Amino acid sequence: MSSFVKDFSKAMSQAGTSQFQEVIRQELEYSMKVELDKILATAPSNELEHTKKDLEGFKKLFHRFLQEKGPSVDWGKIQRPPEDSIQPYEKIKARGLPDNIASVLNKLVVVKLNGGLGTSMGCKGPKSLIGVRNENTFLDLTVQQIEHLNKSYNTDVPLVLMNSFNTDDDTKKILQKYSHSRVKIYTFNQSRYPRINKETLLPIAKGVSCSGENTECWYPPGHGDIYASFYNSGLLDNLIGEGKEYIFVSNIDNLGATVDLYILNHLMNPPNGKRCEFVMEVTNKTRADVKGGTLTQYENKLRLVEIAQVPKAHVDEFKSVSKFKIFNTNNLWIALSAIKRLQEKNAIDMEIIVNPKTLDGGLNIIQLETAVGAAIKSFENSLGINVPRSRFLPVKTTSDLLLVMSNLYSLNAGSLTMSEKREFPTVPLVKLGSSFTKVQDYLRRFESIPDMLELDHLTVSGDVTFGKNVSLKGTVIIIANHGDRIDIPAGALLENKIVSGNLRILDH
Repeated sequence: MSSFVKDFSKAMSQAGTSQFQEVIRQELEYSMKVELDKILATAPSNELEHTKKDLEGFKKLFHRFLQEKGPSVDWGKIQRPPEDSIQPYEKIKARGLPDNIASVLNKLVVVKLNGGLGTSMGCKGPKSLIGVRNENTFLDLTVQQIEHLNKSYNTDVPLVLMNSFNTDDDTKKILQKYSHSRVKIYTFNQSRYPRINKETLLPIAKGVSCSGENTECWYPPGHGDIYASFYNSGLLDNLIGEGKEYIFVSNIDNLGATVDLYILNHLMNPPNGKRCEFVMEVTNKTRADVKGGTLTQYENKLRLVEIAQVPKAHVDEFKSVSKFKIFNTNNLWIALSAIKRLQEKNAIDMEIIVNPKTLDGGLNIIQLETAVGAAIKSFENSLGINVPRSRFLPVKTTSDLLLVMSNLYSLNAGSLTMSEKREFPTVPLVKLGSSFTKVQDYLRRFESIPDMLELDHLTVSGDVTFGKNVSLKGTVIIIANHGDRIDIPAGALLENKIVSGNLRILDH
């Protein structure tokens, strides 16, 4: 931390120096304004309006960042949500479906968060274009799901992709292949904000350009930006004009996030006659989900609390599976009219996530971001629905990819469902080592995906390859030490086995 920022923090914490704090805040805001004006002056005329909107949004976020002190939640105020504020999915499903489900579906828009790159899995370009099953990408599966809905019910559910400046061009090129599918596809771009130097709290960008060496100067500010950018794009108004009432928002890499007719019916035809403006799907925590955001009652409102907001002394309590039993899947159902109303009043309140990063050259920067689910407290009559774990099937790593490519799941009309041949519905725990991190390395190490129907736990570390038609059952641990290599032969059955050392199958 720079001495300037240390002094600033120290000053902020001393009582009776509010005047001094205010002077420093104003100076920082003024310096930021000067730098942003310089950046805006470099914008070509066709990008001027758009850039102005982005920088205005960033200025508001920066202003709030300077106002906030310490963790954004007071731990003493956190309470368990009231019983009826998180409904079990079984109760929602038990209501059944009305005869006119098509007219309900015609009020829906599916929105996928498509701003992420596949870099963490060693891929260039948008993550949504990585192949996940039978050559199908995340985007292919999404389009197939919605097309199946539209054909089955003779409806017109559109797909909206929220792209970032990182993914927009590549996504638009690929969309041409769906021109004959029965899904209208729209896109809009989330904002583009300048990264700021951690020491000076000023932008590292000198101009508006985002190409070449300037790509590192800009970032998409998290999925909480959906409200402003959706509204600013004009698409929100167009969809309301077409009679659409709700959006179903989810991450494009969550293969469990399909349109659920029971939840949609609950929204459109609420049992008490009062519609929810915001529904968050939550699911039960396992030991693997201890860092996931959780729903709490806070100042008489449902509120999403993320681990970053928790005071250090309470982090272990937050991670407790017994105290906080559920976490947010980021599958959200939101009323379009409510987004419009709140956006026009500038009344959507989301906590700021400060995301520190170190750039390739060693420069420490921070990104100011927000999360879409954090807005739940700004909406009226919000609700959590505790859904089955099957609605949360994210693919963040090649370990996740192995699960969804395997015979644990069957694919039907773009949707993955757990195979009926698996005797218990839990997903095996899979940990693939660093040799498998990149998708191309991972694919090279499996001649075919093993049979995993009876697998509980798989750990693989080091230089390991799998031949064709391997079966894995129970707990399997395969560890090739440094310099060793293990080739699992074709047709091998490993059941409750630990394999270590050096096992090389030579070609004859």
